[in-house]
Amino acid sequence: IPEQAMKKFSGIIFDTYQWEQTLFDGSIATFEMLKRPSTLQVIPVIGDKILIAYEEQPNKPASYTVLGGRQEPGEESLAGAQREFLEETGMGAKEWTLYKSSQPYTKMDWTIYTYIAKDIQQIQEHTQEAGEKIVIKEVTFSEFIDIATTPEFWAKEITLDIFFHQKKGTLKEFKQQLFHR
Repeated sequence: IPEQAMKKFSGIIFDTYQWEQTLFDGSIATFEMLKRPSTLQVIPVIGDKILIAYEEQPNKPASYTVLGGRQEPGEESLAGAQREFLEETGMGAKEWTLYKSSQPYTKMDWTIYTYIAKDIQQIQEHTQEAGEKIVIKEVTFSEFIDIATTPEFWAKEITLDIFFHQKKGTLKEFKQQLFHR
C-alpha cells in the first residue's frame, strides 16, 4: 500500500485504502487496496503422519484444512502459529520451520505463513472456540495429498503448491521436507 494511500474503511478483518495515481497517459485514477491480518498455517507432523483439521464454521460447509488462524496485532508470525496450534489442538511443538510465506493477491496486503511443526506433545486440553468446530485427524502423506487437492479443502495456496510439485515432479522433495529431520 503506497504511503499516500488513505484509509477509507476499517472493518473487523479488512481495511480499505484508496489513493490517486498517475497513469501512463498522464491521466489520474483512484486505486484501491485491501489490508488484512496475516494468516498463519501449521502442518504438524507426527512420525509418518500429518495432522489436519476437519472444521466447521457457521458461514461455510464443513471441510478439511490445515490448522491455524489469524495473526494478532504486534504478534510475530511464528509466535502466532504456535498460539493458534495450541488453541486448536492443545498441542505444542519443539521444532518449527517456515515452509513458505506468500502474498497471493496483488490488490490485498495479506501474507500467508505456512509452518511445519515437529516433535509434538500434548500440553493442554483442546478447547473449541464458539465460532468453530474442529476435529483433528491423522493422515498419511498420500491421504494428505488426496484431501488437499479436493475443491473443498480450504487452504487453497497449499493445494496450488501441491499441484506445482506434481507438475515439476518434486512431490518427493516436498514429502522429505515434511518428514526429514
